[in-house]
Amino acid sequence: MFILLTTGMVFSQSKPYYSQYILNNYILNPAVAGIENYTDVKLSYRNQWAGIEGAPVTSYFSVHGPIGKSDYKTSATSFEVPGENPRGKKFSDRYTAPDAHHGLGVTALNDKTGFINRWSTYASYAYHQPLSVATTLSAGVNMGVTGFNLDRTKINFADLDPNDPAIGFINGDVKIIKPELGAGLWLYGADYFAGLSVQNILPGAVKFNAGATAGNYFSPNYFLTGGYRFFLTDEVSALPSVMMQYMQPQLYGLHSNVKLQYLDKLWVGGSYHYSDLISGYSAMAGFNVSNTFNISYAYENSIGSQYKIFTKNTHEIVLGFLLGNKYGDFCPRNVW
Repeated sequence: MFILLTTGMVFSQSKPYYSQYILNNYILNPAVAGIENYTDVKLSYRNQWAGIEGAPVTSYFSVHGPIGKSDYKTSATSFEVPGENPRGKKFSDRYTAPDAHHGLGVTALNDKTGFINRWSTYASYAYHQPLSVATTLSAGVNMGVTGFNLDRTKINFADLDPNDPAIGFINGDVKIIKPELGAGLWLYGADYFAGLSVQNILPGAVKFNAGATAGNYFSPNYFLTGGYRFFLTDEVSALPSVMMQYMQPQLYGLHSNVKLQYLDKLWVGGSYHYSDLISGYSAMAGFNVSNTFNISYAYENSIGSQYKIFTKNTHEIVLGFLLGNKYGDFCPRNVW
């Protein structure tokens, strides 16, 4: 019964949800590719509704970096000043937009729920253009493929008829591959960011059987994101942000997030998301171990839903690697 419930939700929700999207906006918006001075690598594992058989498990690998970025230790913000918070007020005051440059990235994603597995792989390109001394606008696209596997051998039909025309009559794996296209814009400065993106631009239904349609994975997903950082003290900054998500037919979500960061060493945060299916809240924490490695964890619980008795105990971990980090940054320079 519950596997059928979660399967129906996955067909309708289309793109996976991430508690810690704020740490890797690139996963939602290709325009972020190449925003930093280093190559940003992220590995994420999300075990949703842990303990429930067939519950969603999502993992991804992403890597992106700049091409032709000419800010090689030439500006006032290139180095840390001893005795100062490297991401403090003086950093914001001295911040200058980088020169125009390109960004490239690659993402591999796997999302499994019950007997249905979805995977995606795509490449991204972005161009970053300064609009003023401290403001930059970037535009990006991603292109790739998405595949769906349905394993009928793992379906427990109990007393129901196993010859369901919606999923075909052939035992074993049923595999489908479709093209995927996305695009986005990203506006950013020293203390703010705003983004707009769309994924699944190419709409279409997934058919596991020639005579029936099993869900519509390729409904366009729209994301509107914004955040602003301010200082509680020179050592502690607060970054509230919001993300609105919309997909057809009539599915939406509103995600609010607050992140408190101490120097460039560690941070804690919390978030609340509301949707027309399942709402919930999460607690998060992260530690910048070195200028080449960071780690973060989030725990999420669901509320306000007829399914809340089932949809508890979600765990998500994100590992980050900073490659080619010429300036020894412990955390991103561009806001989050």
